[in-house]
Amino acid sequence: MVGAAFLTLVTACGGGGGGGGTPPPGAPPPFTSVTQVRVSQLSTFSAGCDGVAATGTLYTNTAAEPYLAVNPTSPMNLISAWQQNRWSDGGAQGLNLAASFDGGATWTLANAAFSRCTGGNSGNPGDYARATDVWLTVSPAGVVYALALSFSGATLLPGSSSGMLVAQSRDGGLTWSAPIALIQDGSTVFNDKGSITADPTDANYVYAVWDRLSGQSAGPSYVAVTANAGATWQAARSIYDPGAQSQTLGNQIVVLPGDVVLDLLTELGATSALVRVIRSTDHGANWSAALTLSDLQAVGTTDPNTGAAVRDGSGLVSVSVGPGGIVYVAWQDSRFSGGQHDGIAMTHSADGGLTWSVPVQVNADPNVPAFTPTIHVRADGVIGVTYYDLRSNTSSPASLLADCWLVTSSDGVTFRESHLSGPFDLDLAPDSRGQFLGDYEALASTPSSFLPFYVQTDAGAQVRSDAFIDFPAATATAAAQAGAAAAAAGAAASFTARPAPAGTTLTPEGRRRVMERIRLTRAQRRHQAG
Repeated sequence: MVGAAFLTLVTACGGGGGGGGTPPPGAPPPFTSVTQVRVSQLSTFSAGCDGVAATGTLYTNTAAEPYLAVNPTSPMNLISAWQQNRWSDGGAQGLNLAASFDGGATWTLANAAFSRCTGGNSGNPGDYARATDVWLTVSPAGVVYALALSFSGATLLPGSSSGMLVAQSRDGGLTWSAPIALIQDGSTVFNDKGSITADPTDANYVYAVWDRLSGQSAGPSYVAVTANAGATWQAARSIYDPGAQSQTLGNQIVVLPGDVVLDLLTELGATSALVRVIRSTDHGANWSAALTLSDLQAVGTTDPNTGAAVRDGSGLVSVSVGPGGIVYVAWQDSRFSGGQHDGIAMTHSADGGLTWSVPVQVNADPNVPAFTPTIHVRADGVIGVTYYDLRSNTSSPASLLADCWLVTSSDGVTFRESHLSGPFDLDLAPDSRGQFLGDYEALASTPSSFLPFYVQTDAGAQVRSDAFIDFPAATATAAAQAGAAAAAAGAAASFTARPAPAGTTLTPEGRRRVMERIRLTRAQRRHQAG
């Protein structure tokens, strides 16, 4: 638990908002509403460390797409990761990792050899120019696993290559083993969007899953499993192929009581997007047919003044398991506005993924675009969802103002919203086929407090973004204060989750936008990594 003494320390280091001017590296920006610590740091990568001629624009001192894990054997030990120095045409120079042993107050930077800029070379599997899509998990024995997509060259073009690499840390994230390649392919195949999950009750089993693109449409789900705590990995293999003209995206595995393993994914067809699940009851040896949770009706986010794209989490889902094995899934969806803009949808299953509730909207302000949700359920059953929205944006085309929010609920019906940070200018994010903070963000918890970990742009006028960990108030008094602050910022302190209004259907224009988003997502995945 994050104690009062720790919060005092963090606030003394610059958290809690207030002040003006540009903060120094290591201090939070002046527009945070809660105690906040900057985790990412100024880049230490040398020029040309990737060993190839530059393509695209390199955004130095940008962080993107973070992940956060808590060590179950030592809850004050937090491990984080993010993309460092994003390229406009896909991926980053490297992936930075960091470890904290005081609940997030201070951090020690580390690296694994996932690309040349962080130690990859011809003598190890990390001999790639770029890396992206980092994911973390910690086994019940405290072993940390990091999964990365590492690649060189443009997706599916001659001379390109990609691999899924995994590294281990046995000292809480301070040092990392040489990576192991779960799969490596040349230019005819591209491995994409991986995640890694340790069995929460059996330290021997860890599951890595991703999609493997080939040709113009194919994209089956692949898995690699270790049954001996990472000493060896079973050969990677296909576990679900959606067929011709379809592909999977954003595969994520969760393990339920009774050794039920679920892989949640998005299935992109030529004219539809579905949230689907496959099940295994034998540690991933065999898998069921796919079940559909819901269709996915995302239209994506754009600047309402200029029409410029925001690269958000549309097309992906976020998954978490609560007490008793209840599975919660959240994603962007426009059904609640009839296709006008995306809100945050949530559904759950209490029977091992066999049946699912009707999706409800869980972002507080239904009148503005909300995007890139992350869901996490604490050990006490409280649900948390973080997301960005554009309620603070103005009519000025000179900026695109966004805020980050946390909503919480103990019953999945009544939610309370807390303001985390903002407004900050999304136009200062790296442009990677849209203003890019990441296709996903992160959310973890102590037994009684949520730990949002996300990227936002910095104050000033230059392109720069950093990864921050927040410490939202946990006490009843502080929660009431947070509610008052949210209300002052134009947010409802509490609200009820909303199903789509009866009889609501997408307008023809809404259907066109959904189809365009599906086509765009499919096309981008074959032209830009991560």
